[in-house]
Amino acid sequence: MKHKVLLKKQAMETNQSTKEKTVFQQLQESVGAKLFLIAVLTLLLLIPSSWIQYLIEERQGRQDEAIQEISSKWSGPQLIESPILQLPYKTWIKSTDVNGKQTLKESLSTIYLLPETLDIQTAVKPEILHRGIFDAVVYHAKIRLNGKFSALEWKKSGINPEMILWDKAKIVAGISDFKGLKNTPIIKIDGQSYTAEPDFATENLFANNLGVQIDLAATKNSAIQFNYDLELRGSEALNFLHLGKNSTIKVNGDWNNPSFTGAFLPESRNITEKQFGSTWKMSNFNRPFPQQWISGQQVLTPQNKIKATFGVKFLLPVDQYQKTMRSAKYAILIILLSFISLFFIELLNKVKVNLLQYVLIGAAMIIYYTLLLSFTEQVGFALAYFIASAATVILVSTFIGAFLRNKKAAMAFALILSIFYSFIYVIIQLQDLALLFGSIGLFITVACLMYFSVKINWNKPEELPTQA
Repeated sequence: MKHKVLLKKQAMETNQSTKEKTVFQQLQESVGAKLFLIAVLTLLLLIPSSWIQYLIEERQGRQDEAIQEISSKWSGPQLIESPILQLPYKTWIKSTDVNGKQTLKESLSTIYLLPETLDIQTAVKPEILHRGIFDAVVYHAKIRLNGKFSALEWKKSGINPEMILWDKAKIVAGISDFKGLKNTPIIKIDGQSYTAEPDFATENLFANNLGVQIDLAATKNSAIQFNYDLELRGSEALNFLHLGKNSTIKVNGDWNNPSFTGAFLPESRNITEKQFGSTWKMSNFNRPFPQQWISGQQVLTPQNKIKATFGVKFLLPVDQYQKTMRSAKYAILIILLSFISLFFIELLNKVKVNLLQYVLIGAAMIIYYTLLLSFTEQVGFALAYFIASAATVILVSTFIGAFLRNKKAAMAFALILSIFYSFIYVIIQLQDLALLFGSIGLFITVACLMYFSVKINWNKPEELPTQA
């Protein structure tokens, strides 16, 4: 009796297993179910694809840290703030004591005067410093500043000339990072030389000030000329603050990849394979500062400085991480098109490709981006893209040829995958035309898929033989 029950139980388990196997085979043989599984697999591969993008961002962050470390030891981006003339003057302030008695108390204020004309000539020599596998652009700059101040406008300022302390006049100029200063600036004022020193007075307008004390008591006139030279070290960018009423700034350098940044673009520029030249010509109409003002007025605020700052940034010839990131963002498109192409090869050749084999191919296409990133850091983006693409195409096509036992199908897929990777590379190199070429390429791809779909017998997928 027990023996019969055991046989009956085994028969039921066999029937259930056969039934489950039949359902699984039906899923495998159903075109719609196969497409659904491929779609689910493609969505699941979005997870490791996002991990790759996080990895690229992490490596780019390490590059930024290396650049900041180099800049901290060399010198940071420099901002040249041209001279301002400071004239202290006496004022009388009324004060009332507890008994209501009014008295006059002497106080000091300052009137600030910007240059009437300003001419800046700059020669820059950038170079690349290496920290491990990371690069940073630093530079040496020689800067010549010439200009003059105009006479005070008494009616506009409302100041009595007799109240100005002409013997305590001061000229201050700003530099963003003293660490990069290679010489002690000698400022010539009306032909007389003064040695500039760091000035930490509370009334100064710049974060880092170079100042000279001058005596104008003999002339009692602010219409003076000045000139001085700066030799600086800096990194990444060289900027200027537009302070002159009429300014001309020229920057020339041994660099073929400058980026002109800030509030103003150069009036003229000339960029060759090894050098660049640029010229800015500006007036006081496009700056947010008056020609003169008195202390207490909020003029050189951070917001106003941003509106009047311009310059040049020295870009690396190729931003490797940016291009790698752009490639990684196309990962899901490459995987989807590759799966669809393999699915069409599967139907046209009447063979069955196991879902596990789709998973392995998808994994190879994800690992492609780690190959691209690691080789890019060593040999550059272009060569890295070729190495990673060639390795992936060979691996995947060989794998397909092995389990399909069809060399023509493997070569066809290798050709398709090569076209996809070449297409993405072209898009990455383009900037303004990337959207146009990408749209045309996708349109052609969809047209090809529509053409091959017509040749497939969608009504009898069960007739396709199972892979041996």
